[in-house]
Amino acid sequence: MIILVTTVHILVSLGLIVVVLLQTGKGTDMGAAFGGGSSTTVFGSSGAGNFLTRLTTGMAVVFMLTCLTLGYFTERGPVTSIFDTVTPSAQTGDAPAAQSPEKPAPASP
Repeated sequence: MIILVTTVHILVSLGLIVVVLLQTGKGTDMGAAFGGGSSTTVFGSSGAGNFLTRLTTGMAVVFMLTCLTLGYFTERGPVTSIFDTVTPSAQTGDAPAAQSPEKPAPASP
């Protein structure tokens, strides 16, 4: 469930970035943004403003709902942990020490 919500959250956030960048600012068109003097915009004078505005609003609502859902799941915390299955000897460090090779005794003449 968390993976599904996280995937939707990431996709909506990327879509929201794209939709916001497609919108033009007030009084500024794409031609002015790139230094041209043309008065046309990508979607006409006000062609896609209504569609992009509604799409932005819808994506923002979904983004906020996924944020709240992920926050709820984070607050609950995990039910189990991988540390619950660790043996006590591994926790205290009682693992056998690595055998060091013995040095040969010095040869006597």
